[in-house]
Amino acid sequence: MSAAQPLTSTGAGLAPAPALSHMHTLSLFVHDRPGVLVRVAIVFARRGYNIESLVVSPAARAGFSRMTITCSGDPTTLEQIIKQLAKLVDVVHAIDHTGQEVIESEIALMKLECGIDERTQILQIADQFKCRVVDYGPESLVIRSYGSSEKIDALILLLEPYRLTELVRSGKVIMTRGIETT
Repeated sequence: MSAAQPLTSTGAGLAPAPALSHMHTLSLFVHDRPGVLVRVAIVFARRGYNIESLVVSPAARAGFSRMTITCSGDPTTLEQIIKQLAKLVDVVHAIDHTGQEVIESEIALMKLECGIDERTQILQIADQFKCRVVDYGPESLVIRSYGSSEKIDALILLLEPYRLTELVRSGKVIMTRGIETT
């Protein structure tokens, strides 16, 4: 499963969706003003580009925000999108970090339907992935994991046989290594 591959509901639970081609990770540094997110999303929609995940958070500089966008589609179209984003008044800069050395992290909460007899196996898997159990119920567990998208994807695949009933992922956040601007 690719880094930000979505999951779809099947009769047996959650299953990986078909593989997506050309995954990209972008960062945008924007003015923190109403409507900026809508204007950014419209640029993607006009070009038929799908946004897989979107994380918006305050930046270190007051009055600015950082957007991290994971998207899929044609690289040539993405170049045009980045140029259009850079022209938006509230966008300070837009960068495609695909293929660059970056620090990446994501958080996931996973709810598993399980009885007492399955808990030991699930807890062993969670321990190997350095997860934390954040809720013990009589018939369920909620596990929190953080790390790279690939790590979370691998964990989800291992937990699939144990009736993974609910999944929430934060989306990828990234930062470039060294002094280079994200």
